[in-house]
Amino acid sequence: MLRYIGQRFLQFFLIIFIANSLTFLLPRVIPGDPIQEALQVKAAAAGTQNVDIQAWVKSYNQKFGLDQPLWKQYINYWNDLIHLNLGYSLYDYPATVASKILAAIPWTLGFMSVAIIFAFIVGSALGALLAWPNSPRFMQGLVPLLMVISAIPFYLFGLALIWVFAVQWGILPSGGGYDPILILRWDWKTAANILRHAILPALALVLFGVGSWALSMRATLVTVLGEDYITFAQAKGLPDRNVFMRYGVRNALLPQVTGLAIAFGLILGSGVIIESIFNYPGIGNLIFAAISEKDYFVINGTVAIMVLCASTALLIVDLIYPLIDPRIRYGK
Repeated sequence: MLRYIGQRFLQFFLIIFIANSLTFLLPRVIPGDPIQEALQVKAAAAGTQNVDIQAWVKSYNQKFGLDQPLWKQYINYWNDLIHLNLGYSLYDYPATVASKILAAIPWTLGFMSVAIIFAFIVGSALGALLAWPNSPRFMQGLVPLLMVISAIPFYLFGLALIWVFAVQWGILPSGGGYDPILILRWDWKTAANILRHAILPALALVLFGVGSWALSMRATLVTVLGEDYITFAQAKGLPDRNVFMRYGVRNALLPQVTGLAIAFGLILGSGVIIESIFNYPGIGNLIFAAISEKDYFVINGTVAIMVLCASTALLIVDLIYPLIDPRIRYGK
Protein backbone atom coordinates (compact mmCIF):
# COMPACT_ATOMS: atom_id res chain seq x y z
CA MET A 1 0.00 0.00 0.00
CA LEU A 2 2.76 2.44 0.90
CA ARG A 3 4.53 1.68 -2.37
CA TYR A 4 1.36 2.38 -4.33
CA ILE A 5 0.73 5.64 -2.47
CA GLY A 6 4.31 6.72 -3.10
CA GLN A 7 3.98 6.01 -6.83
CA ARG A 8 0.73 7.98 -7.02
CA PHE A 9 2.30 10.99 -5.29
CA LEU A 10 5.25 10.78 -7.67
CA GLN A 11 2.85 10.77 -10.63
CA PHE A 12 0.99 13.68 -9.03
CA PHE A 13 4.09 15.89 -8.87
CA LEU A 14 5.25 14.76 -12.32
CA ILE A 15 1.92 15.76 -13.88
CA ILE A 16 2.07 19.17 -12.21
CA PHE A 17 5.66 19.71 -13.37
CA ILE A 18 5.03 18.74 -17.00
CA ALA A 19 1.73 20.61 -17.30
CA ASN A 20 3.08 23.83 -15.80
CA SER A 21 6.25 23.64 -17.88
CA LEU A 22 4.18 23.39 -21.06
CA THR A 23 1.97 26.22 -19.84
CA PHE A 24 5.04 28.39 -19.36
CA LEU A 25 6.45 27.63 -22.82
CA LEU A 26 3.40 27.60 -25.13
CA PRO A 27 2.19 31.21 -24.61
CA ARG A 28 5.71 32.49 -25.24
CA VAL A 29 5.95 30.91 -28.69
CA ILE A 30 2.90 32.88 -29.85
CA PRO A 31 4.11 35.74 -32.10
CA GLY A 32 3.76 39.27 -30.76
CA ASP A 33 4.73 41.32 -27.72
CA PRO A 34 1.87 41.38 -25.17
CA ILE A 35 3.20 44.45 -23.38
CA GLN A 36 3.54 46.46 -26.57
CA GLU A 37 0.04 45.48 -27.72
CA ALA A 38 -1.47 46.32 -24.33
CA LEU A 39 0.25 49.72 -24.18
CA GLN A 40 -0.83 50.56 -27.73
CA VAL A 41 -4.44 49.75 -26.86
CA LYS A 42 -4.33 51.86 -23.69
CA ALA A 43 -2.63 54.77 -25.50
CA ALA A 44 -5.23 54.68 -28.27
CA ALA A 45 -8.08 54.55 -25.74
CA ALA A 46 -6.64 57.54 -23.87
CA GLY A 47 -6.14 59.47 -27.09
CA THR A 48 -2.41 59.85 -26.44
CA GLN A 49 -0.28 60.13 -29.55
CA ASN A 50 3.02 61.73 -28.55
CA VAL A 51 4.17 58.88 -26.36
CA ASP A 52 7.31 56.80 -26.73
CA ILE A 53 5.70 53.35 -26.64
CA GLN A 54 9.02 51.56 -27.13
CA ALA A 55 10.50 53.18 -24.03
CA TRP A 56 7.49 52.01 -22.01
CA VAL A 57 7.78 48.53 -23.47
CA LYS A 58 11.46 48.32 -22.53
CA SER A 59 10.71 49.54 -19.00
CA TYR A 60 7.90 47.02 -18.46
CA ASN A 61 9.91 44.14 -19.92
CA GLN A 62 12.64 44.88 -17.38
CA LYS A 63 10.07 45.17 -14.59
CA PHE A 64 8.49 41.80 -15.36
CA GLY A 65 11.77 40.07 -16.25
CA LEU A 66 10.73 39.41 -19.85
CA ASP A 67 14.01 40.83 -21.16
CA GLN A 68 15.94 37.92 -19.60
CA PRO A 69 16.82 34.66 -21.39
CA LEU A 70 14.04 32.11 -21.56
CA TRP A 71 15.81 29.64 -19.28
CA LYS A 72 16.14 32.29 -16.59
CA GLN A 73 12.50 33.25 -16.95
CA TYR A 74 11.65 29.56 -16.48
CA ILE A 75 13.65 29.36 -13.26
CA ASN A 76 12.05 32.58 -11.97
CA TYR A 77 8.63 31.19 -12.90
CA TRP A 78 9.08 28.07 -10.77
CA ASN A 79 10.60 30.07 -7.93
CA ASP A 80 7.58 32.38 -7.85
CA LEU A 81 5.16 29.47 -8.21
CA ILE A 82 6.69 27.59 -5.27
CA HIS A 83 6.38 30.75 -3.15
CA LEU A 84 2.73 31.17 -4.33
CA ASN A 85 3.59 34.41 -6.12
CA LEU A 86 1.59 34.47 -9.36
CA GLY A 87 2.76 37.95 -10.34
CA TYR A 88 0.91 40.79 -12.06
CA SER A 89 -1.37 40.92 -15.06
CA LEU A 90 0.44 42.26 -18.10
CA TYR A 91 -2.75 43.67 -19.58
CA ASP A 92 -4.43 45.02 -16.42
CA TYR A 93 -1.37 46.12 -14.45
CA PRO A 94 -1.22 46.78 -11.49
CA ALA A 95 -3.89 44.11 -10.89
CA THR A 96 -2.36 40.92 -9.52
CA VAL A 97 -3.06 37.48 -10.98
CA ALA A 98 -4.14 36.19 -7.56
CA SER A 99 -6.77 38.93 -7.18
CA LYS A 100 -8.20 38.21 -10.64
CA ILE A 101 -8.36 34.46 -9.92
CA LEU A 102 -9.95 34.95 -6.48
CA ALA A 103 -12.56 37.25 -8.02
CA ALA A 104 -13.41 34.72 -10.76
CA ILE A 105 -13.40 31.42 -8.81
CA PRO A 106 -16.70 31.96 -6.88
CA TRP A 107 -18.59 32.59 -10.12
CA THR A 108 -17.35 29.35 -11.70
CA LEU A 109 -17.80 27.24 -8.58
CA GLY A 110 -21.30 28.61 -8.08
CA PHE A 111 -23.03 27.71 -11.32
CA MET A 112 -20.75 24.82 -12.35
CA SER A 113 -21.12 22.87 -9.09
CA VAL A 114 -24.91 23.20 -9.14
CA ALA A 115 -25.05 22.14 -12.80
CA ILE A 116 -22.76 19.13 -12.25
CA ILE A 117 -24.62 17.87 -9.17
CA PHE A 118 -28.06 18.34 -10.75
CA ALA A 119 -27.01 16.63 -13.99
CA PHE A 120 -25.39 13.77 -12.04
CA ILE A 121 -28.46 13.09 -9.88
CA VAL A 122 -31.01 13.34 -12.69
CA GLY A 123 -28.84 11.51 -15.22
CA SER A 124 -27.89 8.66 -12.89
CA ALA A 125 -31.49 8.16 -11.74
CA LEU A 126 -32.74 8.22 -15.32
CA GLY A 127 -30.03 5.80 -16.48
CA ALA A 128 -30.88 3.39 -13.66
CA LEU A 129 -34.55 3.39 -14.63
CA LEU A 130 -33.66 2.79 -18.27
CA ALA A 131 -31.65 -0.31 -17.29
CA TRP A 132 -34.29 -1.72 -14.90
CA PRO A 133 -36.26 -4.49 -16.65
CA ASN A 134 -39.44 -3.54 -14.72
CA SER A 135 -39.41 0.11 -15.76
CA PRO A 136 -42.25 1.42 -17.96
CA ARG A 137 -41.87 0.52 -21.61
CA PHE A 138 -42.14 4.10 -22.81
CA MET A 139 -38.86 4.96 -21.05
CA GLN A 140 -36.90 2.88 -23.54
CA GLY A 141 -37.85 5.44 -26.15
CA LEU A 142 -35.74 7.98 -24.27
CA VAL A 143 -32.50 6.20 -25.16
CA PRO A 144 -32.23 7.58 -28.73
CA LEU A 145 -33.09 11.05 -27.42
CA LEU A 146 -30.39 10.86 -24.77
CA MET A 147 -27.87 9.66 -27.34
CA VAL A 148 -28.63 12.70 -29.49
CA ILE A 149 -28.42 15.07 -26.51
CA SER A 150 -25.09 13.67 -25.33
CA ALA A 151 -23.64 13.91 -28.85
CA ILE A 152 -24.46 17.62 -29.25
CA PRO A 153 -21.68 19.90 -27.93
CA PHE A 154 -22.82 21.89 -24.93
CA TYR A 155 -21.83 25.21 -26.47
CA LEU A 156 -24.44 24.60 -29.19
CA PHE A 157 -27.00 24.19 -26.40
CA GLY A 158 -25.79 27.54 -25.09
CA LEU A 159 -26.24 29.29 -28.42
CA ALA A 160 -29.70 27.74 -28.87
CA LEU A 161 -30.75 28.80 -25.37
CA ILE A 162 -29.58 32.36 -26.01
CA TRP A 163 -31.58 32.48 -29.23
CA VAL A 164 -34.77 31.13 -27.62
CA PHE A 165 -34.83 32.67 -24.13
CA ALA A 166 -32.87 35.89 -24.69
CA VAL A 167 -33.47 36.87 -28.32
CA GLN A 168 -36.92 35.48 -29.14
CA TRP A 169 -38.67 35.53 -25.78
CA GLY A 170 -36.49 38.06 -23.94
CA ILE A 171 -37.17 36.56 -20.52
CA LEU A 172 -33.55 35.83 -19.54
CA PRO A 173 -30.31 37.79 -20.06
CA SER A 174 -28.02 36.69 -22.87
CA GLY A 175 -24.82 36.96 -20.87
CA GLY A 176 -22.88 38.43 -17.98
CA GLY A 177 -22.92 37.53 -14.32
CA TYR A 178 -25.25 40.38 -13.26
CA ASP A 179 -26.77 43.57 -14.61
CA PRO A 180 -24.12 46.23 -15.36
CA ILE A 181 -26.03 48.86 -13.37
CA LEU A 182 -26.44 46.60 -10.34
CA ILE A 183 -24.43 47.42 -7.22
CA LEU A 184 -23.44 44.09 -5.68
CA ARG A 185 -24.60 43.72 -2.09
CA TRP A 186 -25.36 40.87 0.29
CA ASP A 187 -29.12 40.98 -0.24
CA TRP A 188 -31.88 39.02 -1.97
CA LYS A 189 -32.05 41.41 -4.91
CA THR A 190 -28.42 40.76 -5.80
CA ALA A 191 -28.82 37.00 -5.27
CA ALA A 192 -31.89 36.88 -7.54
CA ASN A 193 -30.11 38.89 -10.24
CA ILE A 194 -27.04 36.63 -10.16
CA LEU A 195 -29.24 33.52 -10.22
CA ARG A 196 -31.16 34.87 -13.21
CA HIS A 197 -27.94 35.34 -15.18
CA ALA A 198 -26.66 31.86 -14.24
CA ILE A 199 -29.74 29.97 -15.46
CA LEU A 200 -28.83 29.73 -19.15
CA PRO A 201 -25.16 28.67 -18.81
CA ALA A 202 -26.08 26.16 -16.11
CA LEU A 203 -28.98 24.83 -18.18
CA ALA A 204 -26.69 24.28 -21.18
CA LEU A 205 -24.38 22.14 -19.05
CA VAL A 206 -27.27 20.26 -17.44
CA LEU A 207 -28.83 19.31 -20.78
CA PHE A 208 -25.54 17.92 -22.01
CA GLY A 209 -24.64 16.31 -18.69
CA VAL A 210 -27.94 14.50 -18.16
CA GLY A 211 -27.55 12.62 -21.42
CA SER A 212 -23.96 11.60 -20.69
CA TRP A 213 -24.60 10.52 -17.09
CA ALA A 214 -27.76 8.61 -18.04
CA LEU A 215 -26.12 6.63 -20.85
CA SER A 216 -23.07 5.74 -18.75
CA MET A 217 -25.24 4.67 -15.80
CA ARG A 218 -27.46 2.57 -18.08
CA ALA A 219 -24.48 0.82 -19.69
CA THR A 220 -22.84 0.07 -16.34
CA LEU A 221 -26.05 -1.14 -14.68
CA VAL A 222 -26.92 -3.43 -17.60
CA THR A 223 -23.54 -5.11 -17.12
CA VAL A 224 -23.97 -5.33 -13.34
CA LEU A 225 -27.43 -6.89 -13.62
CA GLY A 226 -25.91 -9.73 -15.63
CA GLU A 227 -23.43 -10.69 -12.88
CA ASP A 228 -23.66 -14.00 -11.02
CA TYR A 229 -24.32 -12.41 -7.63
CA ILE A 230 -27.44 -10.75 -9.06
CA THR A 231 -28.67 -14.15 -10.26
CA PHE A 232 -27.87 -15.63 -6.83
CA ALA A 233 -29.78 -12.87 -5.06
CA GLN A 234 -32.80 -13.47 -7.28
CA ALA A 235 -32.56 -17.22 -6.68
CA LYS A 236 -32.71 -16.57 -2.93
CA GLY A 237 -36.09 -14.98 -3.47
CA LEU A 238 -35.16 -11.40 -2.64
CA PRO A 239 -37.63 -8.78 -3.89
CA ASP A 240 -36.76 -7.38 -7.30
CA ARG A 241 -36.63 -3.83 -5.94
CA ASN A 242 -34.10 -4.79 -3.29
CA VAL A 243 -31.96 -6.64 -5.80
CA PHE A 244 -32.11 -3.67 -8.14
CA MET A 245 -31.27 -1.00 -5.54
CA ARG A 246 -28.93 -2.78 -3.09
CA TYR A 247 -27.05 -5.04 -5.49
CA GLY A 248 -27.43 -3.37 -8.88
CA VAL A 249 -27.53 0.41 -8.46
CA ARG A 250 -25.14 0.41 -5.52
CA ASN A 251 -22.39 -1.29 -7.54
CA ALA A 252 -23.13 0.58 -10.75
CA LEU A 253 -22.71 3.91 -8.94
CA LEU A 254 -19.00 3.30 -8.29
CA PRO A 255 -17.81 4.36 -11.78
CA GLN A 256 -20.31 7.24 -11.63
CA VAL A 257 -18.79 8.48 -8.37
CA THR A 258 -15.35 8.35 -9.97
CA GLY A 259 -16.62 10.38 -12.90
CA LEU A 260 -18.24 12.87 -10.50
CA ALA A 261 -14.96 13.36 -8.64
CA ILE A 262 -13.11 13.89 -11.93
CA ALA A 263 -15.80 16.36 -13.05
CA PHE A 264 -15.33 18.38 -9.87
CA GLY A 265 -11.57 18.23 -10.31
CA LEU A 266 -11.95 19.70 -13.79
CA ILE A 267 -14.61 22.20 -12.74
CA LEU A 268 -12.37 25.25 -13.11
CA GLY A 269 -11.24 24.43 -16.62
CA SER A 270 -14.30 22.75 -18.13
CA GLY A 271 -16.32 25.96 -18.44
CA VAL A 272 -13.98 27.93 -20.70
CA ILE A 273 -16.17 27.75 -23.81
CA ILE A 274 -19.54 28.13 -22.09
CA GLU A 275 -18.33 31.07 -19.99
CA SER A 276 -16.88 32.82 -23.01
CA ILE A 277 -20.16 32.35 -24.92
CA PHE A 278 -22.20 33.86 -22.09
CA ASN A 279 -19.46 36.35 -21.09
CA TYR A 280 -19.75 34.91 -17.58
CA PRO A 281 -17.14 36.36 -15.17
CA GLY A 282 -15.59 33.04 -14.15
CA ILE A 283 -12.24 31.31 -14.50
CA GLY A 284 -13.05 30.10 -18.01
CA ASN A 285 -13.76 33.60 -19.28
CA LEU A 286 -10.66 34.87 -17.48
CA ILE A 287 -8.32 32.43 -19.20
CA PHE A 288 -10.06 32.98 -22.55
CA ALA A 289 -9.43 36.72 -22.27
CA ALA A 290 -5.85 36.10 -21.10
CA ILE A 291 -5.12 33.95 -24.15
CA SER A 292 -6.60 36.59 -26.44
CA GLU A 293 -4.46 39.28 -24.77
CA LYS A 294 -1.32 37.08 -24.51
CA ASP A 295 -1.28 37.78 -20.78
CA TYR A 296 1.46 35.29 -19.84
CA PHE A 297 1.17 35.50 -16.07
CA VAL A 298 -2.63 35.20 -15.98
CA ILE A 299 -2.45 32.16 -18.28
CA ASN A 300 0.24 30.57 -16.11
CA GLY A 301 -1.63 31.28 -12.88
CA THR A 302 -5.06 30.06 -13.98
CA VAL A 303 -3.73 26.90 -15.64
CA ALA A 304 -1.60 26.14 -12.56
CA ILE A 305 -4.73 26.28 -10.39
CA MET A 306 -6.66 24.10 -12.86
CA VAL A 307 -3.89 21.49 -13.05
CA LEU A 308 -3.58 21.40 -9.26
CA CYS A 309 -7.33 20.88 -8.78
CA ALA A 310 -7.59 18.17 -11.44
CA SER A 311 -4.49 16.30 -10.25
CA THR A 312 -5.62 16.48 -6.62
CA ALA A 313 -9.07 15.13 -7.50
CA LEU A 314 -7.59 12.17 -9.38
CA LEU A 315 -5.16 11.48 -6.53
CA ILE A 316 -7.92 11.51 -3.92
CA VAL A 317 -10.12 9.20 -6.01
CA ASP A 318 -7.29 6.71 -6.43
CA LEU A 319 -6.52 6.71 -2.71
CA ILE A 320 -10.08 6.40 -1.37
CA TYR A 321 -11.51 4.10 -4.03
CA PRO A 322 -10.67 0.94 -2.00
CA LEU A 323 -12.68 2.47 0.86
CA ILE A 324 -15.69 2.89 -1.45
CA ASP A 325 -15.38 -0.57 -3.00
CA PRO A 326 -13.90 -3.17 -0.59
CA ARG A 327 -13.22 -5.52 -3.51
CA ILE A 328 -10.38 -3.22 -4.67
CA ARG A 329 -6.98 -3.54 -3.04
CA TYR A 330 -3.72 -1.68 -3.43
CA GLY A 331 -1.48 -3.92 -5.48
CA LYS A 332 -0.90 -5.39 -8.90
